[in-house]
Amino acid sequence: MTKKRKHQEDFQKVKLKVGKKKPKLENATDTTFKTKAIQIPEQLKEDGVLPTQNRKLNIKDLLSQMHHYSPGVKHNALLGLKDLLSQYPFVIDAHLSSIISEVAAVFTDKDSGVRGAAVHLLQFLASKIRAEQIAPFFPLVSAHLSSAMTHISEGIQEDSLKVLDVLLEAYPALLTDRSSILLKNFVELISHQQLSKRLKSREKLSWMLSVNPNRRVTSQQWRLNVLTRLKKFLQAVVDGSTEIEDEGLQEQKDSPHSVRNPIYVTWKVHANNQQHIQLFENGGLRPKINSSFRLRSLASVMDSAEKGLSSAENLKGFIEIIIPLLIECWIEASPAQSAPILGNLLESESQQLMQQVLSIIHLLWKLTKRHDETYKMELWLRMNYLVDFKHHFMRHFPYSLQETVKHKKKDSCKGNKYCMTSSNSVDHLLLNLTLCDIMVSLASASTLQMDSGWLDMIRKFVTDTLQDGSKLNSKQVNRLLGVTWRLMQIQQNK
Repeated sequence: MTKKRKHQEDFQKVKLKVGKKKPKLENATDTTFKTKAIQIPEQLKEDGVLPTQNRKLNIKDLLSQMHHYSPGVKHNALLGLKDLLSQYPFVIDAHLSSIISEVAAVFTDKDSGVRGAAVHLLQFLASKIRAEQIAPFFPLVSAHLSSAMTHISEGIQEDSLKVLDVLLEAYPALLTDRSSILLKNFVELISHQQLSKRLKSREKLSWMLSVNPNRRVTSQQWRLNVLTRLKKFLQAVVDGSTEIEDEGLQEQKDSPHSVRNPIYVTWKVHANNQQHIQLFENGGLRPKINSSFRLRSLASVMDSAEKGLSSAENLKGFIEIIIPLLIECWIEASPAQSAPILGNLLESESQQLMQQVLSIIHLLWKLTKRHDETYKMELWLRMNYLVDFKHHFMRHFPYSLQETVKHKKKDSCKGNKYCMTSSNSVDHLLLNLTLCDIMVSLASASTLQMDSGWLDMIRKFVTDTLQDGSKLNSKQVNRLLGVTWRLMQIQQNK
């Protein structure tokens, strides 16, 4: 009995009672401990120096929110960036690379509000950043712009034109350096490639105007928007090439600020090495060196793709693509399509489109005259496009506007039958004079007999304009003088 009772005492089971805590085991581990945060003052000090906006967010916080999935967060981040940079402009120089890369990345954002805020921020930055500052980052901006212009979404394509307006206004020279890529983007905005049966043997692609019914605007209005930007772009190219020519002429012509000091050389003294002559110290600011050697940067080391429209081959290739498309736009807007009964009367939107078509052709003609072989280029243009231009451009010449609004008060140019006033940014006389300038550039003294028919129409229009007595603006006078001078060269006896 004694051994059994002792065995039960050694292995006795503890009975748990309801409502009381379970007793702790003898081998239980105590897990109650306290922790304290470790602070590194140097890291906090760095973030504390950065200025913040009204929502207590600094530049790093706002740039990190540009990667958020929510459009609202990205939109607020762009607005916050504009507020912060307007209050603390010195932040732009310190974080220029990050700001440019993040803003350019949202050119192709799916949300229209984010894209609109990005355009407003870019416009603000363009007023604060100089061209030499943004030049190292401009290839990235141009790449995002090209992606937006060729995007599948119509809204992104439309907003890309707003980005293009900002860049053309602020940095035209940087933008025209990438003309070979951007010109193709302009073509793709209004047309598509189609391999025609007639050109299959030559393996060339023809371009045809495209129609997208999903756009918010009509096809004609969309083409007008694109051609307006193309005209601005080509104008920047022409202005840039003019500056280059002026710089080249400064080597030959004396600068008004250069001072030429005459130097007298005595041969006997110079032969005895008693008189030292510095060749360039008296040659003005830019001495001309007659040498066939050039630095590598000035030589033609670039390929034809990088030269853009400065290459005669690239210019001919672009003319072959864009001129047929411009003629198609002209046919759609011509009076024969809109109102055959009205003759040469035009509606305002159609007239604006025709004005952009002629302005683009006129700028391309200017670029062809910048090349050395100008005579060959004129023969090439005449051979390829004179027949089409006579058929389409001169068919209803001269053009005037169809008045669909209420009659306005009498003005000084009411007597002009070609309606020289400008309504809704439309200049009717400039349209007709631009057409004349394009056409007379294709004529010469040797082709006077063949071109007598349409040249008489242009000569009559110019004569009536000169005898009308109306006041002309600078553009009209410049274009009129150019046409008159060309007519005098073609037929000198009159």
